[in-house]
Amino acid sequence: MSDIELPRLRSATGRWIVLATILGSSVASLDATVVNIALPRIGESLHTGVAGLQWTLNGYTLTLASFILLGGSLGDRLGRRKVFVWGIIAFALASVLCGAATSIEMLVAARILQGVAGAMLTPGSLALISSSLDQRDQGAAIGLWSGFGGLAGALGPFLGGWLIEVAGWRSIFFLNVPLTVVVVLVALKHVPESRDPNAATRLDVPGACVVALALGALTFGLIDTMPLLVVSGILLLAVFVVIEMRSAHPLVPPSLFGSRVFTAANLVTFAVYAALGGVFFFLVLQLQLVAGYSPLMSGVATVPVTLIMLVLSAPAGRWAQVHGPHIPMTAGPLLAAVGLLLLLRIDPETVYLTDVLPGVLVFGLGLSVLVAPLTGAVLGAVPSSEAGIASGVNNAVARTAQLLAVAALPGLAGVSDGLGNSAAFGDGFVTAMSICIGLLVTGAVLAAVLLRPVRHAPTLDNVDCLLQCAVAGPAVAPAHEAHDEK
Repeated sequence: MSDIELPRLRSATGRWIVLATILGSSVASLDATVVNIALPRIGESLHTGVAGLQWTLNGYTLTLASFILLGGSLGDRLGRRKVFVWGIIAFALASVLCGAATSIEMLVAARILQGVAGAMLTPGSLALISSSLDQRDQGAAIGLWSGFGGLAGALGPFLGGWLIEVAGWRSIFFLNVPLTVVVVLVALKHVPESRDPNAATRLDVPGACVVALALGALTFGLIDTMPLLVVSGILLLAVFVVIEMRSAHPLVPPSLFGSRVFTAANLVTFAVYAALGGVFFFLVLQLQLVAGYSPLMSGVATVPVTLIMLVLSAPAGRWAQVHGPHIPMTAGPLLAAVGLLLLLRIDPETVYLTDVLPGVLVFGLGLSVLVAPLTGAVLGAVPSSEAGIASGVNNAVARTAQLLAVAALPGLAGVSDGLGNSAAFGDGFVTAMSICIGLLVTGAVLAAVLLRPVRHAPTLDNVDCLLQCAVAGPAVAPAHEAHDEK
């Protein structure tokens, strides 16, 4: 423990620290939101079909899901600010490569590099607040981080859709460069370095490499319908489990799954976030290819989801703190499923107010009921000292679910051959959304069966501060050694 006095939030240094973390996390979240909107234009520009668009999303998600836990461990060991800055610089360089891509292969390669950078950047955002600010102000600081992150998520579709229409899809990647320059300058000048003195001396590099190979094989096999690769991916996942059980410093400590609540929450996470991955891949394409929306209008169409989550996530989290996660984690996915049923009405004659908005509102309400209690269930199922790794595992589970859903659903929906036939894509949209509805109902059933109702849940002092309005994945909580070695 250090005796160095940490800055207060109201100080100039404290404000700079919060600014750096907000901008850093917003760069990654904005990129994830806007790329979905740009997919049809990317397909036209680079002359690629559905498989190329799947890899455009999955190239990033693959490496992010594989290395996000390793990225957090690197920060604890080498220095959180150092790894955060490395991540943001690498993200900027990869973004330039994305914007300059002349082929889908080049774009996918750059997106893979972006995912590696994101794995260094994402875990460091909250960890820097936890380790760099006075403990009395950390709740307020993380609250600001969450609120402004939600605001960025709401503004992203407006800004991204407008940029795509005015300056083309490449501009959404080049936009990252000036933002990352600001983050690097602020971080180097104002954010103190911190490490975890109890961090493992060795990193689980074999585990990270094997899980990356496993997810890569599964993704490739599902997109290109190659059963042998799918089987190889499953076998490699089994090898990963063996490595983690034998490792002295595992990326995913097997002991975490000794908690029934933690295991149940992650099973629900996998089902629900697989559905979310499918929804946000297909919905934007359906709005543009079938309903004839522009990139701007298709982005704006989904903004109510983020706005509802921004308003209602905190009350849902507080309710779950008192009453437990059983009811909201059961009702939330069912509400979201009803929202998807309403969205099945989207067709070439769609009217936004009657055919899109009702479904978007109900879907957003379902996510608002679910996401914060899910975070609370994960954090409440483990000792506070393990909150960081527990939330990291939960985030990786969510990213993996989205990865596999985007890889598998187009083939299952029969739209892998191309984007030129809007009628065929519309039929595929119905099939894909039906599968997503089934996944949401499965998540609700898992929560109903595996999470027992409780009369009173213990109040958690960290749940309210970790609410996040992005749908890409649950927030990665900072570890609870708030004042590590400086």
